[in-house]
Amino acid sequence: MRRLLTVAATVVAALIAVALAFGAFSNPETRVLDAAARAEAPGRFIASDQGNTHYELAGPDGGRTVVLVHGFSVPYYIWDSTSAGLTRAGYRVLRYDLYGRGYSDRPDAAYDGAMYDRQLLSLLDSLRITGPVDVAGLSFGGFATAHFATTHPSRVRALTLVDPVVEPSDPGVVALPVIGPWLWQSLVVPGMAEGQLTDFLHPENHPAWVDQYRRQMRYRGFGRALRRTALNMASVDFDALYARVAATGVPVLLVWGKQDQTIPFTLSDVVRRNIPSVEFVAVDSAGHLPHIEQASLVNARLLAFLAAHSSN
Repeated sequence: MRRLLTVAATVVAALIAVALAFGAFSNPETRVLDAAARAEAPGRFIASDQGNTHYELAGPDGGRTVVLVHGFSVPYYIWDSTSAGLTRAGYRVLRYDLYGRGYSDRPDAAYDGAMYDRQLLSLLDSLRITGPVDVAGLSFGGFATAHFATTHPSRVRALTLVDPVVEPSDPGVVALPVIGPWLWQSLVVPGMAEGQLTDFLHPENHPAWVDQYRRQMRYRGFGRALRRTALNMASVDFDALYARVAATGVPVLLVWGKQDQTIPFTLSDVVRRNIPSVEFVAVDSAGHLPHIEQASLVNARLLAFLAAHSSN
């Protein structure tokens, strides 16, 4: 019996060693996001009690401010075409990396709605943008901006949602303690860069997308931030969230790619039934990122929406 226990313990120890070695080999996070790393980044940084936020503020100083919030994991560059269209039209555009993504810090925190609220509120206050702003959220950014609109409605003039998340996540086994973080970091995170191509109807038109995404994966804390975000999203009541948005009276524009395979077009009904006054734009020949694949159309509709709601 003692010999059998010894053999079993040896096998278990070997398996643990192999798992740890595999995790270390597959983990893309090899660098610390420090001052030297931030020096390589475009844009600017603002510090708060939660950490540094990487942002860009573009357009005329006297322009009406539009805040662009990216999705689950792709940083603020995902808004390049929208930012360019808005600034050409005279708007002042603020976009930033959510904590855990891009060049923003990766604090050891909850990564829940309250955390993202504090990040945006701190950024606006630090930049002395105190009046109502127009806010646009893409995918997971739809949750973040909707949450912000319900907790700080006086700071939001109008809200735009682009293919927003509308269903709770199902983290499955990655929610388990100990083994969950390992599974996420070793098996899920390494494949995230290539997985971003499924957001496009025509990924062949974006050959640099994967390499651009990989840059942020080098910095420690990236995977942890995304896993905690996914765990928090599992308990969100999206019907209640969007009903609360409707109750604020904030005007809402909803844009959705008809060929979206990430959050299927049919799920737009979740937002539409809970915000009866929503202005809805269905975009043909576009996947999860219609503001990129059909930039001219989406920019035109966004500008028309903003013009129609110049005051709140």
